[in-house]
Formats: sequence, C-alpha cells, structure tokens
Amino acid sequence: MKTELPKGILENLSPGEEVLYAIRKKFSLEAKPKWLVVTDRRILYVDEKILGRYELMAVPYEKLEQVYVKVGKMYAEFSIMKEDGEEIKLERMDKTEAREAIESIRDALNEIAVEPVSIERKKHLLSEEWTIHKPREVVSRSMRLEPRARTVEKEDPLEKLKKLKELYDMGVISQEEYEEKRKKLLDRI
Repeated sequence: MKTELPKGILENLSPGEEVLYAIRKKFSLEAKPKWLVVTDRRILYVDEKILGRYELMAVPYEKLEQVYVKVGKMYAEFSIMKEDGEEIKLERMDKTEAREAIESIRDALNEIAVEPVSIERKKHLLSEEWTIHKPREVVSRSMRLEPRARTVEKEDPLEKLKKLKELYDMGVISQEEYEEKRKKLLDRI
C-alpha cells in the first residue's frame, strides 16, 4: 500500500480483515480527503474531518448491489449501490488507482461468490466505464461449508457416553442425570 491509511479506517477494521486496496480523493478543497478502501470482506467509505473526526460507511459484499466507475481524462468517479438502494458517490478520484480499486473489488467479490460477478465495460474515446453487478444470490464459500463442518464435528454417541461417564466419575452430574442421559445415548446407537 502506497499511502498511510487514516485512523478512521484502522479503527474500524475487523480482526483478520485484510485491506486489498485504498484510494483517496485526488483533488479536494476540503481539509481532509475522502477514502475508498477495499477489503477482503467489504468496501469502506471514509470522509475524514479535522480534529480526528470522520464519517464511515461500510458495505459488506453481501449487501452490495453494484459498483459503477467512470474513468475520464483527468479523474475517476465511483458510485457504489447498496441492495437497499442507498448510493455512495465519490468524485475526483485518481484514474489509475480507480482501475486498480475496481479490479480489487471484482476479485474480492469473485472470492466469496458462488457464481462469477457480471462486468460491463465500455471504452469511449476519452473515458471508460466499468459496472460490476453482484450475482443475485451471493453465498459466501465459507458460509456454504459451515453446515457441512458442523455435521462432521458432531460426536458419535459412543464418544458422548465416554464423556458422560467421566462427568459422573468426577461428581459433576448425579447418578439420576447420568442414567437418564446414558439411556438416551444408548437409544441413539
């Protein structure tokens, strides 16, 4: 990463969340720039203010509808549309960095999507446009694997019987509780 990320972004990253790309507003008369940060889990928009204040909006990939980028002769503009219809607009972004940011978003979405994202690209004489549409049903691969992992992790009744006996021997459960649970486990075998 070429630039130092602002405190507002660093404070709001989840444990283990990886920043893939960060881009800030190129031309600004404001005291602090606006940022678009692409992580492996979401897109962050941060509007830095003076005196350490900031406004942050995070869009998880599951809640993303589409991303539109227009790269012009001087700069680029982003439009990020959430599923609920809310739109985040960033203007006057660096055009070279905008291409890299949109490619990072595409790659991050493809990492979690079961189906590849749709991309529309229009090249004009002095500009180009990218539109990324998230597939209708994006299911995280890790989420899709969790139910299978849970069924594998279920202990077989014989293992549970051993643990139950250990609890009884240690005096953690009474003889009545032990007999009741033992009978249920034996019925499952």
